[in-house]
Amino acid sequence: MTQQRLFPKPLRDGEVTLFASAGQAWFWFVRCQAARIEGARVVADAGDVTRPCDPDDIYNAVMRLWRGGEIGQAHLQVLEYYGTVERVPDPRVIEEQRKAVLWDEALAALGNVLIRRNIVDPDGAALAEDAENDTDQEMQGDFMPCHF
Repeated sequence: MTQQRLFPKPLRDGEVTLFASAGQAWFWFVRCQAARIEGARVVADAGDVTRPCDPDDIYNAVMRLWRGGEIGQAHLQVLEYYGTVERVPDPRVIEEQRKAVLWDEALAALGNVLIRRNIVDPDGAALAEDAENDTDQEMQGDFMPCHF
């Protein structure tokens, strides 16, 4: 049996755009996953923005956090649901207060991993965290689905 050799994926020339926050990376992953489910095929660097990772890298980071016990099943459920509906839980709504805590915990853990892996901009993550505390703030940034 031959051994597989992994080669880094070539990125097109130009600037790689880091995600501003773990939340932005998560919503990007969810949109990419939805496009895959609808039948899209991955083509590297086909979009206007070059990202520092593949959508699978975000998924793998979340699953490592879960397998390592840093986040639980409830965190995964909140990430999945609010990623799918493309909004964050609103802590002002009584029914969403606990979910907002789980969301924040999951994204804090994910943010630490993605910053270490140079996927999330540490400066942008600090600014995004401040903006998330302002409940009237709309989500900003590149939320276009990944290009296939």
